[in-house]
Amino acid sequence: MMMKNFKNSMKIPKDAGWLVPGLQVKRWFALIFIGAVMMALGFLILCDIKPVFYTMEFIRKVASKSSTEWLAFTVIMFGAAIFFKGWQKTNLSILDLNNGREKETILEALYRRRKLNRGPKIVAIGGGTGLSMLLKGIKNITNNITAVVTVGDDGGSSGRLREDMGILPPGDIRNCIAALADDEDLITKLFQYRFKSGEGLEGHSFGNLFLTALCAITGDMVRAVKESSNVLSIRGRVLPSTLDDMKLVAEMEDGRIIHGESNIPEAHGKIKRLYTDPIRCQALEDVITAIKEADFIILGPGSLYTSVIPNLLIEEIAKCVSESTAKKIYVCNIMTQPGETDNYTVSDHVSALMRHANSRTLIDAVLVNDFIPANLANKYQLAGSYPVKVDVENIRKLGIQIFSRKLIEDSKEGLVRHSSNRVARALYYWYKREHKNEKSQQRSHKELSIKG
Repeated sequence: MMMKNFKNSMKIPKDAGWLVPGLQVKRWFALIFIGAVMMALGFLILCDIKPVFYTMEFIRKVASKSSTEWLAFTVIMFGAAIFFKGWQKTNLSILDLNNGREKETILEALYRRRKLNRGPKIVAIGGGTGLSMLLKGIKNITNNITAVVTVGDDGGSSGRLREDMGILPPGDIRNCIAALADDEDLITKLFQYRFKSGEGLEGHSFGNLFLTALCAITGDMVRAVKESSNVLSIRGRVLPSTLDDMKLVAEMEDGRIIHGESNIPEAHGKIKRLYTDPIRCQALEDVITAIKEADFIILGPGSLYTSVIPNLLIEEIAKCVSESTAKKIYVCNIMTQPGETDNYTVSDHVSALMRHANSRTLIDAVLVNDFIPANLANKYQLAGSYPVKVDVENIRKLGIQIFSRKLIEDSKEGLVRHSSNRVARALYYWYKREHKNEKSQQRSHKELSIKG
């Protein structure tokens, strides 16, 4: 998306692209030029200005036989072309950033970085595949991303490492780091590689083991995540919601108490409430700072009770989000999740969020999908999963806006999968619209106060 805008804006000679506004390069061109002129002047002084005399005499003779304006223009353009080409080639030689790619790659990368660095400060809160899907899309909108990831996972590779090594579960963190990196990079594919055989290795991903090793070396999961992020040169940052050994506990409506995230969907009952063990987990300080500084806060999508709500069970996070003046939206799941949200409507999802956060100001709006394929795959019905009903009246009673868009990828097989680009575009459109409306209201209030 950003790259298309860049290419459309660059229908000019490639070398002249370095003059595109926002690159913060022209100032350094000017500095190089001034330095070159001063060195030339010093050389001329050293030579008693004789080169200037002979050069001007030559120019006078040429100018007497042709147009002075055209001569000056030709010399300036020829000199500028040599200057820009030399500067570009010097940088490519020193930085060696081409790596066999097209020559404009360094320019495009610089343009994209400058534009993305000025994007809104976004905090995305969740976990699982939903959060990593979201990050793949919004990394094309801004570099100012903070992904807040739940650490309640106790299944699969993450669960084994958590139990054996006594660390926070690295799986969701790993997925988010990979999502914010360039998917084409070999090192990202390596990070996501999962061993299919080998005693003790089978089922583990390389990224999980890498994070575990870094955690042991640095003694801190936050530092391990930061170093991993540096290796992959990700856009934004990934933070665990807490460093406490948080485990999820669900109280079912039939009175059962289910311990462990992986066991909750398998209980096949209606969840009355979710809480953590220990009861009070301490929020990571950087998470609280990011939320306070955010322009835009996004909750979900993802498993309601095992990915999104666990972050809100940390009291300080829930309170900070509720009190934030940022634009806040929840991306609702498209299909119900067996064992967690059977028969849930959109208002049921929102109510569960508000109830566990103990706040009715948690979000401003809910983003819902408004398109379901006519040939919906039979596997959903067989699994007991159905489209989440958008119950408009109940949502409005909660004081929440409804924003609907087509959010799914096109699928001939009738599969329902979020499209990261469609979700990101919808979210950014809503954010810009709300921001514009807020500015308009502020101007109106200001005008009324002046008239009053």
